[in-house]
Amino acid sequence: MVDPIDIHGRSVGENHPVFIIAEAGVNHNGEISIAKRLIDEAKKAGADAVKFQTFKAEELVTKDGEMADYQKRNIGEVKSQYEMIKERELSYDDFKMLKGYCDKKGILFLSTPHTIGAADFLESLVPLYKIGSGDLTNLPFLEMVAKKGKPIILSTGMANLGEVEEAVDIIKKTGNKEIILLHCVTDYPAPMEVINLRAMLTLKRSFKAMIGYSDHTLGDTAVIGAVSLGAAVIEKHFTLDQNMKGPDHKASLDPEEFKIMVEEIRRIEKGLGDGIKRPTENEEKIKRVARKSIVARNNIPKYTKLKENMLEIKRPGTGIEPKYLKKLVGKKTIRHIEKDELITWKMIE
Repeated sequence: MVDPIDIHGRSVGENHPVFIIAEAGVNHNGEISIAKRLIDEAKKAGADAVKFQTFKAEELVTKDGEMADYQKRNIGEVKSQYEMIKERELSYDDFKMLKGYCDKKGILFLSTPHTIGAADFLESLVPLYKIGSGDLTNLPFLEMVAKKGKPIILSTGMANLGEVEEAVDIIKKTGNKEIILLHCVTDYPAPMEVINLRAMLTLKRSFKAMIGYSDHTLGDTAVIGAVSLGAAVIEKHFTLDQNMKGPDHKASLDPEEFKIMVEEIRRIEKGLGDGIKRPTENEEKIKRVARKSIVARNNIPKYTKLKENMLEIKRPGTGIEPKYLKKLVGKKTIRHIEKDELITWKMIE
């Protein structure tokens, strides 16, 4: 078992409640008022944290960099990646304001830094760094962030196991061991048949790391599956309206859907238990009725040597268990036993 990680006074890990991140990302469309509404709705939905993305477009992408196919498809127009993200850029002052707003509302503020400058800026605002899949192979960036000594949640979309190993190694070499690996498929929305939730377990086995899942599918089925497999952290895109214009809205849950997802996660957590196979308190009562015992097939006189054909197995389960049938054969009764009477050890010598 991996030791839990403290996130702002909250223990995250196995046998602790799932840490749920509402990924607002750039679904604010560059408007601070929408960002605040996202915070309000994430809090109402029961998320533990709301996460944005911090960058300055000119530091992140070249002026003629192309958008991904899913971005073109979801936005419905073709422009440069720079133009697309510039429209969704918030200032550092905006993020300071959003941090204060989150504090006021009682929800944890997080933001993914996409540049070195953003990572430096966020250091005093966030209790951990969430690194997106696009920077998993950016080893100099990972090393710089890791040296800041904060826990790191690292998404592994688009990566093979060797690339994840390189990322984990560079982080650990700084002395930073607090890593949570999120399985992820970087497609928006991602079809269910490519999700491969078992890869999350491969990450756990390979790196003896805490695991989680960043979901881009439609709905919440994959999320519930991930929680059932042991995800300690869930990240899910969150929007006010899936019909808003932007790259991620269509692969996001609206406030009511996100609230339902949180409720389902909390419900399945109760069903996971501690893994010890044992009867419940109610089952202890029920098994007296539902299980079976050895009973007399017919009247059995006192001092009779028992034969198997004198015995049968019936409910309830308050007598001698059926597994002792062979041991009873050949024993002598010390009193008369009525037909259908449950046999007890006190009836034989």
